[in-house]
Amino acid sequence: MPEYSYRCDSCENTFSIVCSIREYEDTHLCNRCGSKCSRDYLQDLSTLNASVKLGDNELKTLGHLAQRNTDRMSDDQRNELHRKHNSYKEDIPEKTLPKGMSRIKKPPKIKWTKK
Repeated sequence: MPEYSYRCDSCENTFSIVCSIREYEDTHLCNRCGSKCSRDYLQDLSTLNASVKLGDNELKTLGHLAQRNTDRMSDDQRNELHRKHNSYKEDIPEKTLPKGMSRIKKPPKIKWTKK
């Protein structure tokens, strides 16, 4: 069932109601002060993207699978995975170069932005 968010016009109280579409009403009475409340569409829109998840049978690409698994991880797990993934780049053993030659360090990546 859908969840509808409301905001009280007088006391600024916000609350949500879960009801079927048939039971939906555009206005409700505030559960704190009893005055008229109207729909809070901004709250509904902010949770819209977070509430839509792909099921296992809807995953079509490896990107979808990776995104789903990343969303399930905590910040610590993501940071650890990132550290493990990038650690091999730092641990490459240096091969000896012929006499008179030196190695050039790769410059850091440049992030391009629009002005």
